[in-house]
Amino acid sequence: MRFRVLVLAALMALPSVAAADMSMSFEWGRMPRCTTGKPMAVPNPEIIIKDVPEGATHLRLWMVDLDDPWRNHGVKKLKLNATGDMTIPKGLFYYAGPCPKNAIHTYQWNVTAYKGLKPLYTAWMRRNYPE
Repeated sequence: MRFRVLVLAALMALPSVAAADMSMSFEWGRMPRCTTGKPMAVPNPEIIIKDVPEGATHLRLWMVDLDDPWRNHGVKKLKLNATGDMTIPKGLFYYAGPCPKNAIHTYQWNVTAYKGLKPLYTAWMRRNYPE
């Protein structure tokens, strides 16, 4: 018991940093339905990013089909003018959209904030397509 109290006291004495973790969300929205297995270029969905770290200079966005991870859906790099919360509007860029062949696949959008070449934080969100 005494050891636990000492460990707890030591942990409480450590400096703490109040920092939120970056997060993201998206909705597929009204995109053309595709189940042929042949992705077509579609406009990006609206992507909401919360708590982009201070000092970030750009974002890197990409989507992965977790059921077919070898398929390349493209990568987009966006220069930042501000940090904090932001919305990437629908249609800002095009990418190879979700298009599983007669199945439901799980897709993951990823966003990494960079300061120069140094990655600061990565956030992601998964959704099934078609939903």
